Amino acid sequence: MADYLHKLRLRRRKRLAEQAAVSSHGDQRVAVIGLGRFGSSLAHELMRRGWDVLGVDTDPQLVQRLSDDLTHTAIADCTDPEVLRQLGVHEFTSAVVGIGTDIEASILIASNLLEAEVPNIWAKAISRQHGQILERLGVHHVVLPEHEMGERVAHLVTGRMLDFIEFDDDYALVKTVAPALATGMPLGESQVRAKYGVTVVGIKRPGEGFTYATAETVIEKGDVIVVTGKIRDVESFAELS
Repeated sequence: MADYLHKLRLRRRKRLAEQAAVSSHGDQRVAVIGLGRFGSSLAHELMRRGWDVLGVDTDPQLVQRLSDDLTHTAIADCTDPEVLRQLGVHEFTSAVVGIGTDIEASILIASNLLEAEVPNIWAKAISRQHGQILERLGVHHVVLPEHEMGERVAHLVTGRMLDFIEFDDDYALVKTVAPALATGMPLGESQVRAKYGVTVVGIKRPGEGFTYATAETVIEKGDVIVVTGKIRDVESFAELS
């Protein structure tokens, strides 16, 4: 098992090194494996954005329901690597494993995609433990939609934020109403970054669109601003509004 994981990691490093070159070719095909609520929603959005989508599931009803909406659909069990090969998924530059409840199937399919050397693999996880297994396999992008949405909504419910997006390394991007202490003077003079550890990156005035903020930008009462910084800092700053 250790040798297997080691080989997968070596292949992953090779793929990541080649990924930029692959993406520059403009290939807009993606295989979405698992067409439940997450997979079907993702597939529809990708179609709306102009991508060619191959939707795959073992449930004939789900596949039939989406057959007219997606570029291609197939009833297939992708835990079998030969099935993936027959579907031509190894020729795609992107694939998404949208299966969550069947952890064994999720892991097997992710392993098959890695073996097929698909350059860009996303996988849904239903728990941190599930996500850790996928990451250790070498999956490039692991998402925990329920967990991440729960954290996001919790920040909106308990604070004064209008929106909240968390990034790696404990950073976040927050939309909030500008606190009075940051209004009436250029950002360079208010020293928001030095005093509160956050950076104002955008501003929206009522009736106007969002614009980038500069040191000369003067924030007015009622403006909505976008700030970024450490989660604790942006939470504290938003509470000042």
